[in-house]
Amino acid sequence: MGAPLTINANVAGALVAALCGSEVIRADVARRHLSARKMGALVAFDVIAPAAATAWAVYFAVQTMALAGARLSFMRAAFESVAAIVAAWWLWQEGRRASQLQRPNGIVLGELIVLFTVVGGAASVSAGGEWRWTIITGAFGAVLIGVVLAGYFRGREEHRIIDHVAEHGDALQPEYTPATPECPHPERWRMIDSMTAEDEVLTFLKSVITTVKPHLVVETGTFRGISTLAIAQGLKENGFGRVVTIEYDPKVFAAARQRIEASGLKEWVEYRNESSLDARIDGTIDILFSDSDQSIREAEVRRFLPQVSEHGLILVHDASSHYKIVREAVLRLEQEGLLSAVLLPTPRGLAMAQKRVSSS
Repeated sequence: MGAPLTINANVAGALVAALCGSEVIRADVARRHLSARKMGALVAFDVIAPAAATAWAVYFAVQTMALAGARLSFMRAAFESVAAIVAAWWLWQEGRRASQLQRPNGIVLGELIVLFTVVGGAASVSAGGEWRWTIITGAFGAVLIGVVLAGYFRGREEHRIIDHVAEHGDALQPEYTPATPECPHPERWRMIDSMTAEDEVLTFLKSVITTVKPHLVVETGTFRGISTLAIAQGLKENGFGRVVTIEYDPKVFAAARQRIEASGLKEWVEYRNESSLDARIDGTIDILFSDSDQSIREAEVRRFLPQVSEHGLILVHDASSHYKIVREAVLRLEQEGLLSAVLLPTPRGLAMAQKRVSSS
């Protein structure tokens, strides 16, 4: 009676595992907004990794139930099932982080190999099995992780986002900035990527333009031009005005220019590839939107403040308590009597201010 039970358990476990694994692949492809035609090898393996861990967990869960009467085999199957469930959960979370460009392509596969090696190797060695291949497999996974991380950290985040979007396109997803005291539920907001303003802030930005009716808007940090186009759409609805947007990085600027020129809103936008601290802009600024490198935000505001209208607005993105450098800069400018600021509690934070004008 023992042999047929083992065979049936193996077959049942394999079938259920395959079904569960395929469903995980389908769900992962959907949440990442991936296209089979554009999916690279590393991304494909990263999608397969949590599915493999899920299948691994399911297979050994079936084995656990089938071997309940055989204590030694039962303990090993139960151990591998629980460990694989934890691994599957972890790899699923890592896949989400990879889709948000917090992790490099290939790292989920590398982590699967390491986790599989640690768990499977421990179970095998404890049963008197071979340990040499365990070390070789684990070393391969560790090397893969090291290689993909080295390439990831060599590149700039802006360039990674541009390359990713060129391959997969834009996709809205929950904001992933860590919770702050002023914004404890960032997941309620949506983002296009980790550097463009939150989708709700883009909507707000356009509303500010249609409400204030500015003649001249200055934006620092064009990035991909998405916020620029939100401003331009507001100007178009107003029927007048222009936005001067400034981007320092040539590669980023080229991507933004391409987007702006294809948008149908080009006539409302003047785009420049230069440093915001060197830019010369004629006229009175009605709205200044500071969204460039965080380390120069304070210098930007100080530089353009004399040109800002008495009734103009200064908007500074990334002013949450998570990004202390920007928040402290805004508060410092306020303490010096240069600004009157309100800190809006969005995930990344948005400071809205006016310059203080002496009553004398």
